[in-house]
Amino acid sequence: MSLLLHQIVLRQAERSPSSKALGCKDQWFDYQTVSRQIRSVAAGLQKLGLMQHERVAIYLPKTPEAVFSYFGATAAGGVMVPVNPVLKPPQVFHILKDCNVRVLMTNKARYQQLEAEIHQCHDLMQVILVDGGLADEDPVNNPLSDSAFIHRQSASPMNWANFLKPCAWWEPVSSIDADMAAILYTSGSTGKPKGVVLSHRNMVTGASSVAQYLGNTPEDRLLCVLPFSFDYGFSQLTTAFLVGASCYLLEYLLPRDVIKTVEKQQITGLGLVPPLWVQIADLPWPQGAGDSLRYFTNTGGAMPTATLAVLRQRFRYAKPYLMYGLTEAFRSCFLPPEQIDLRPGSMGKAIPNADVMVINELGEICGSHEPGELVHRGALVSMGYWNDPERTAERFRPAPCAIPGIPGKELAVWSGDIVRKDDDGYIYFVGRRDDMIKTSGYRVSPTEVEEVVYSSGLVAEVAAIGVPHFRLGQAIVLVVVSSDSSEIDEPSLIRHCQQCLPAYMVPIRVIQQTTLARNPNGKIDRKPLLEAYRRLFQDEEASVL
Repeated sequence: MSLLLHQIVLRQAERSPSSKALGCKDQWFDYQTVSRQIRSVAAGLQKLGLMQHERVAIYLPKTPEAVFSYFGATAAGGVMVPVNPVLKPPQVFHILKDCNVRVLMTNKARYQQLEAEIHQCHDLMQVILVDGGLADEDPVNNPLSDSAFIHRQSASPMNWANFLKPCAWWEPVSSIDADMAAILYTSGSTGKPKGVVLSHRNMVTGASSVAQYLGNTPEDRLLCVLPFSFDYGFSQLTTAFLVGASCYLLEYLLPRDVIKTVEKQQITGLGLVPPLWVQIADLPWPQGAGDSLRYFTNTGGAMPTATLAVLRQRFRYAKPYLMYGLTEAFRSCFLPPEQIDLRPGSMGKAIPNADVMVINELGEICGSHEPGELVHRGALVSMGYWNDPERTAERFRPAPCAIPGIPGKELAVWSGDIVRKDDDGYIYFVGRRDDMIKTSGYRVSPTEVEEVVYSSGLVAEVAAIGVPHFRLGQAIVLVVVSSDSSEIDEPSLIRHCQQCLPAYMVPIRVIQQTTLARNPNGKIDRKPLLEAYRRLFQDEEASVL
């Protein structure tokens, strides 16, 4: 039987009510308590008059109240919209207005940043503050009828405790797994963030697929470090809850916080993105601090080989799982631990419940070692972009391999990522269509250059970019960060690249910065770097002309 998103928690509460489900700071909640809180949130939203498929935004750090709200929103028949807590008011308002949010869950500090302009959000009818109300008169003391909710704008913030008062029983909504469950906003390569619409089926199937190949059990304890607005960050919750495991919430501050928490909470599963893994690998771990880890995972970009080697030595009992995915289709591929040494640099093969193909520009399946676009089909393909048919049509197109005798065309996600397959069907990343560097007539993947730079051991972080150049078309430039604020040895770094790369791939300039810009999901953001250094060689061009 298909499950709805919130039902994975409610089901576990029936099976193992006293088992630990959610931890934060020094407090733990069992499945029965988490289930009761989710039902209370759902009842409160229904009392306010939330209609089926209406959006509920959660603009909070990683707290228990945030988790209760995510699942409570779908239990009420609504659609949850996780908002990254690091976003500033302009980005938050874009999200609230773009998907017509009706209820906003937040805290006092964040609401105070939004309050002056909150009237812009004409569809927003109620704000719930998890740490108390700001107004002298709490709306719950003058309860709104359902019809009043529909017509009232800019309602005063409601106190969380009053919102959860047992004013109504939760009424399960008649939803199906094809209904909307969430809208996740992804930065994309151009323009404002776009909302990826995910169904209950997408999210539950994704949790099942990942839990299957990771071998998750009720004994696992996962550490939630990544933001819940990031698809893989949220999946730490769903993969754990699906099998009756537990999650510990960590509001990430410093890399050392991760080390301390892994040891103190005896974490068994840890998933991060490459920039965080680079920082983690660079720090000393107390003897035995990572021995509880059964596995660690990487997503959101290629794991540097040197970093992976350090982590494998440090986590002596843990198996590494290297993953590839995109918000539009959750996970697509993973490389099993036993294949890492045999196939260095590979993204692996399709995860359970997914089919991935490599397609050339003629729409044909590529042969071995032939570069083409990765196309993903199956139950994890999302519903498209919210209220954006043009961009949806660009990314969600008919699958290239139609099933004979079946009317209609199945939609697939065309990722925009260029990959190739080896003779055994294992996939290797080549580059993004919009990140590829065209220099001296060659197409160069910045990831391949960055991998070599990391192996030098001379930098902590690096981004390779293609900058307009009068002779080369584009010149390869490295923007780097040192590990200890010292000056990078540029000649040594260039010599290392010359030793490891063909001449056309060797960078011609190294620029040192104190930090590299990141998008809300923690990935290095190339766009501001390209803008900053676009005219880097303009004076040289003028002198030649």
